[in-house]
Amino acid sequence: MNILVGDIGGTKTILALFATETGPRKPLKEKTYSSLQYDTFEAMVTEFLRDMKETVFAGCFGVAGPVVNGKAHITNLTWVVDGPKLMSIFHWSTVALLNDLESVGYAIPILDKEDLHTLSAGRPNADGCIAVIAPGTGLGEGFLTKECGSYITHPSEGSHAAFAPVGALQIGLLTYLNACGYKHVSFERVCSGALGIPNLYAYLKTTGLDEPVWLAEKLAAVDDPTPFIVNAAQDSAHPCELAKATLDLFVEILGAEAGNLALKVLSTGGIYLGGGIPPRILKQLENPTFLQALRSKGRFEQLLTDMPVHVILNAKAGLLGAAAFGLKLPVS
Repeated sequence: MNILVGDIGGTKTILALFATETGPRKPLKEKTYSSLQYDTFEAMVTEFLRDMKETVFAGCFGVAGPVVNGKAHITNLTWVVDGPKLMSIFHWSTVALLNDLESVGYAIPILDKEDLHTLSAGRPNADGCIAVIAPGTGLGEGFLTKECGSYITHPSEGSHAAFAPVGALQIGLLTYLNACGYKHVSFERVCSGALGIPNLYAYLKTTGLDEPVWLAEKLAAVDDPTPFIVNAAQDSAHPCELAKATLDLFVEILGAEAGNLALKVLSTGGIYLGGGIPPRILKQLENPTFLQALRSKGRFEQLLTDMPVHVILNAKAGLLGAAAFGLKLPVS
């Protein structure tokens, strides 16, 4: 059986054809697209399937947004991904839509050692829940529970819960964003690529940290400042204290929210960092700041210290998880 699998994100979308005979780690065909270049998801799928000789029987797609009644409004796009509509257009027997963090979650049990970078080995509970937090374009959160010997992934929109500042600097950040007109400041607004890092940078400029002219000129010329801010923060040849302070604050907030999620789901099986940003900032995540922020929860510090913490290095974990789930779908 052949199945079309996708990892749909606000910036890019990966589509791939998988077969039950070869499994979820060996796509027969794969292509990455810029999401913003397509008006609809159906147009992208049509292009992918063009001239394909293989018959597709079903679809399974991880989507950046909540799935309700078989439909998903993609959080950072204008798309609506509609399962029944896709079945009708492409004559598939079934379509499954997963929240993007569900897709990543289903990949975790089948990740190889080289797919992970361990920040803390901890003391994992083989039957314990697992927390997943993924900063990329947005901030995704999810968790896994073990049922009848297998892990089941659950979606969450926890990143849109209210930001809980820790310390004077973060309280100042919340005050700054409130003054900018944001009555509700979510964790995604301060801990993501599209919103978080630019907001942290703008706030820290107001605290008196100087912005180098060369960096100001570069940021003014691009649509997405985040990669340039991160690169400047990591550039030892041309140190920029403003960029470095931005990344440090980002790491501290990410650690605190990872700890919040771990407590809420009691993730004694481990905490996994997905998304596009963590693999790019491993050096900063290995600094004491991240784990200290994660574990700084009063009486529960030891509980969090015992939880393993891993960074998912495999950039296609979402696709892998969607394939693992999709290949088990009943197809008539």
